[in-house]
Amino acid sequence: MASLIIMNGSGLLADVVYHHLSENYHVKRQSIGEAVPGETELALVLHDSWYPSVHQKAEERFREAGIPWLRGFMSFGEGIIGPFVRPDTPGCSGCADMRRMIAGPDRKDMWGLQRRLPAEEGMHQDAWTSRVGLSHMAALISHAVQRILQGESSSLEEKISITNMKTLATSQHIFLPNPTCPMCSSLPEDTSELAHIRLESSPKIKESVYRSRSMDELKTGLVKDYLDYRTGLMNGKMQDLRLPFADVLVNMPLFGGDEGVAGRSNSYETSELTAILEGLERYCGIEPRGKRTVVHDSYDHLKEWSLNPLSVGVHETEQYKKPDFPFKPFKPEEPMNWVWGYSLLEERPILVPELLAYYSLSCGDGFVYETSNGCALGGTLEEAIFHAIMEVVERDSFLLTWYARLPLPRLDLRSANDTELQLMVERITEVTGYELYFYNSTMEHGIPSVWAIAKNKRSKGVNIICAAGANPDPVSAVKSSIYELAGMMFRDDEKLEKNRKKYKKMLKDPFAVRTMEDHGMLYGLKEAEERLTFLLDDHRPLRTFAEEFKEPPANTDLKDDLQDILQRLRRVNLDVIVVDQTTPVIERNGLYCAKVLIPGMLPMTFGHHLTRVKGLERVLTVPVQLGYEKKPLQYEQLNSFPHPFP
Repeated sequence: MASLIIMNGSGLLADVVYHHLSENYHVKRQSIGEAVPGETELALVLHDSWYPSVHQKAEERFREAGIPWLRGFMSFGEGIIGPFVRPDTPGCSGCADMRRMIAGPDRKDMWGLQRRLPAEEGMHQDAWTSRVGLSHMAALISHAVQRILQGESSSLEEKISITNMKTLATSQHIFLPNPTCPMCSSLPEDTSELAHIRLESSPKIKESVYRSRSMDELKTGLVKDYLDYRTGLMNGKMQDLRLPFADVLVNMPLFGGDEGVAGRSNSYETSELTAILEGLERYCGIEPRGKRTVVHDSYDHLKEWSLNPLSVGVHETEQYKKPDFPFKPFKPEEPMNWVWGYSLLEERPILVPELLAYYSLSCGDGFVYETSNGCALGGTLEEAIFHAIMEVVERDSFLLTWYARLPLPRLDLRSANDTELQLMVERITEVTGYELYFYNSTMEHGIPSVWAIAKNKRSKGVNIICAAGANPDPVSAVKSSIYELAGMMFRDDEKLEKNRKKYKKMLKDPFAVRTMEDHGMLYGLKEAEERLTFLLDDHRPLRTFAEEFKEPPANTDLKDDLQDILQRLRRVNLDVIVVDQTTPVIERNGLYCAKVLIPGMLPMTFGHHLTRVKGLERVLTVPVQLGYEKKPLQYEQLNSFPHPFP
């Protein structure tokens, strides 16, 4: 018996496809509301225009009936075919539309249009439709149907075909299922059982590299799955040829606007892959996309199982009192969302406020501003946790140095005896006109950290750029900091000159520093250099790496490196709380994402009014432990200027 295909839709496209298929298949035209015959193998939904509400009804109807289906339609001069949707598989038409709209330049208009389009199909035809174009579309759809019925459908899943109705040029585009899609997603509930972490072996690609998977291993999946100009999680890339090292900026479209993520290395290929990984890390950290949040209650009711929100630092009392301040003081009796994390010190699941675990959720009813601080991606969960800890440590060391004005020992980079490092330094100094200053910012825990400064020797341009790094191997920390510094050179010179008056006002009014960019631009002014004299005016002899650091552990497994780091933190009573942010979007390539909170460490914030030091007494006591002060500092003694981390 011939395969039964049911077809919904009126118009030329449906008519032509019906004519093509009827010669070889049993095709029955019916509305979506009619009962689906039991022998149906495939459903088609075909229109001469875009009817998203009809597609939603089709999703519901065919998913319930267990029938796979394919759609085809016209939209603004383009013919869209796909995706081929299986009823038991993530990746529906709604996911495809969301990716296509968000990756487009007019996403807000398209989103609004989607909601205003007629709820029912009609005879409306897209203005750019032509009989030739529809015939071409019909041939493509007929060929796709033949492949599906022959069991060759895998190349049609999670893909859409886009045809230009003027040129008939056709391209294929991968889209990723939306993990939170109300139609096709089936995320598990967030539970304490799922939060358990047992550290497993994670062999390194080589002893000196703190990674478990190489870029060569990852590169095919990264570009194929995540970078597509029409439907991708990232939809564009640009090389910055002005900079001293290979710098690639990848665009990550979000509903509210575009966000650039950068990769920097010695090759443009590696930098592009690094930028994609950075974008994936950002994607995982925006909101829960791996588990469904189910705990909503007050700290008063949950304190036995939860993190005390005050232990991670809050804003100044004066800021909370301001009518335009976007956050409210923490109230233990008020309910909020919580997610499950895992305390590696106490070895138990622990509830964490959702707004601390996912950084964009901290607006509105939140009590603090939280960034992507402590989010990291890895080829194993152990690798992700390791690098998340390093980010928390590097930023804490930077901020503690700044607030306490610690006169850190300056490092002699030549003493590292590392050829690549020396070549990097020479390239910076000879090509850019900047001079490099590096300082040992290692704190009481002993995890090697560095503070980096690039100072402009030219008469024009950004004067000072700062960065930081942390790594068991201090030379690696220095190299990563140099890449960060290099990525900011020349980029803002013109902006500094154009907006000099604006930034000069920030010299007098620290609360005019409102954004991440403002922090860096303020210290682009030569007039701000005096605020860094506690580091720059150091006439003491340079210190060698051998004098300042111990040899890094010779481990071949990241698990051993991670356990060494955890032991250092345990000795000074610092806990590491891990929230697994891994989503299906990155699991498909064997990647993991972790958010790490270390209560007591200073969180990076941007906007001087959003500083979070209250309740974090390490900033007062660590200077004594390190021998910089004879007695603990008072909060009033801390540096009151905006920090220079860009």
